[in-house]
Amino acid sequence: MKRRLPNPLCLAVLLTALAPPAAHGQRRRVVVTRPGPAVVRRPVRHARVVLRPGHPLRRALPDRVVVRPARKTVVVGAPAFFLPAVTWTAAAAPPPPPERIVWEDAEVITRDEGWVDTNFGVDGHGGALYLRVGGSARLSFAEVAFADGSVQVLDMGDRTRGDGLYRLLDFAGGRHVKTVRLLAKSNREEAKLSIYLGR
Repeated sequence: MKRRLPNPLCLAVLLTALAPPAAHGQRRRVVVTRPGPAVVRRPVRHARVVLRPGHPLRRALPDRVVVRPARKTVVVGAPAFFLPAVTWTAAAAPPPPPERIVWEDAEVITRDEGWVDTNFGVDGHGGALYLRVGGSARLSFAEVAFADGSVQVLDMGDRTRGDGLYRLLDFAGGRHVKTVRLLAKSNREEAKLSIYLGR
């Protein structure tokens, strides 16, 4: 009597059915990693500090700065006029509760830029401005422009301030802040400057 060999197709089906269940679910996984965005270093371009007529600061200011373009353009409709300068006392402040913050923005400045002239487009109503320094930075002055055209200049005296949250300016009863201009220099590889408007 002749012995019959199983059909190769039947043999393949039989082996597949008898294979352990884990083998069915295994698939080859290929992990593709894409490189992150390339860091683009642009040449640092310096310019002179521009002060509008009537600016109240009379002391020597840095002669060369890097001017950062404003990320948000805010139009102040009223003609600008300067209030008498105020000497900033750099009072530490407790962080305002998140529900009382109506606006915030941040700028990172680097040591190789030197002095940086940056502008924050706020365009919001509140009762106090705060400055958070991440790292260490020398601060020259700040200008707070209000909707009625008045500009309050805070003389920061080119003093170094370290990590912390500081009260920048209080305005009782609340006011509409248009912009905050800040002239600062990083003492480390980089420093982060954050501005908050609170109720």
